[in-house]
Amino acid sequence: MLHKRESIRNELLDEVFASSDLSISMPKYRIPETEHLARHAYQVVSDELMMDGNSRQNLATFCQTWLEPEVRQLMNETLDKNMVDKDEYPQTAAIEARCVHMLADLWNSPDAVNTLGTSTTGSSEAAMLGGMSLLWNWRARRRAAGRPAERPNLITGPVQVCWHKFARYWDVELREIPMEGERLLMTPDEVLKRVDENTIGVVPTLGVTFTGGFEPVQAVSEALDKLEADAGLDIPIHVDGASGGFLAPFTAPDIVWDFRLPRVKSINTSGHKFGLAPLGVGWVVWRDAADLPDDLIFDVNYLGGDMPTFALNFSRPGGQIVAQYYNFLRLGREGYRKVHQSCYDTAMLLAAEIGKLEHFEIINDGSPQAGIPAVSWKLKENVEHPFTLFDLADRLRVRGWQVPAYTLPADREDLAVQRILVRVGFSRDEASLLMDDYRAAIAHFDRHPITVPMTEEEAGSFHH
Repeated sequence: MLHKRESIRNELLDEVFASSDLSISMPKYRIPETEHLARHAYQVVSDELMMDGNSRQNLATFCQTWLEPEVRQLMNETLDKNMVDKDEYPQTAAIEARCVHMLADLWNSPDAVNTLGTSTTGSSEAAMLGGMSLLWNWRARRRAAGRPAERPNLITGPVQVCWHKFARYWDVELREIPMEGERLLMTPDEVLKRVDENTIGVVPTLGVTFTGGFEPVQAVSEALDKLEADAGLDIPIHVDGASGGFLAPFTAPDIVWDFRLPRVKSINTSGHKFGLAPLGVGWVVWRDAADLPDDLIFDVNYLGGDMPTFALNFSRPGGQIVAQYYNFLRLGREGYRKVHQSCYDTAMLLAAEIGKLEHFEIINDGSPQAGIPAVSWKLKENVEHPFTLFDLADRLRVRGWQVPAYTLPADREDLAVQRILVRVGFSRDEASLLMDDYRAAIAHFDRHPITVPMTEEEAGSFHH
């Protein structure tokens, strides 16, 4: 009998939720005084993470939320690899260099073997490196010509916050082309209205955050070619290919946006978006070694090895880079095309179904020629609606779906849109379930019309 009681007692002690560790709330804003068993601490953290949304149902994020088991295994095997320590981890450094050359080749570099580029912690850091190169090269040209190198400006279309950060951090005037009427993207005419001798460069985006559309890189380049012929202004282009850089080469190869255009001096992209790598890795590649100023390259003696570095961050994980290389080998061009085309097919199906609903007008239909596999829409004008897009987004959260509704930037803050981003892992069956929930949400509002519309702030506004 005693032995049985002792056995029961030991079983209770093994039960996590019978432990004294979990009988009280652990401190949240100070380090605990005492240690805890590993599995107890794990359970506390794991339980708290249950309050997060389901990432697979997050149709707002551009970031990868589905990974092959082999990617997870490689990430586990490389958790302790510091990318910056190339002397200690030379093979990881070699893999990074291979990825740069593969991307240069994918983007039609005139000399992919000798192209310079680097991995980063994401496309925002990569974009800043591209912007810094534009700024440093502009200063050098101005000084060589005996002209003042002050009051630089940068021209973009409607961009996300990383370019606002770049302009503020490096004291560059950001001439962001505002949206106007039905024009929601950069156009050559709008670029030419803003360019002058102090313009360090033009940044078209291959997949604008707000709508998903591709900006017309080739048309902008041709307009700048004519400007140079007429006025002598030589304005370079940096392409923000955060999403489109991993999409257009596979699904819309006829779109000319990359190093086939001599005016394109650098390109950034995000590996953890449609590059299918885990968070977080980005890439930036320069057309020619001369396009990366020597002043931005640092030779560092680190842990006994000499190495050049030109990223903003120093120590950073190597696993995502290894996983990126795995995807290149695993999928190849054919695999990437199949994966991304499947996303586009699902996006276009969703656009067709949403377009059938009487309330909505499609802005971007998710086709490869138009932009990334994202569907964006607005409420039809001059029609009574028993809800706002913010109400609809909030209602869908009841079923776990995160479908962002948000207002557009200047000068269309009056227009609210909604957007679905189709990524790997969002199947046709899930798309069907989502549409069922859309119809159910609309039917709910038909029965219970909104009398006090929800605001963007109340709905948990989508942060651009």
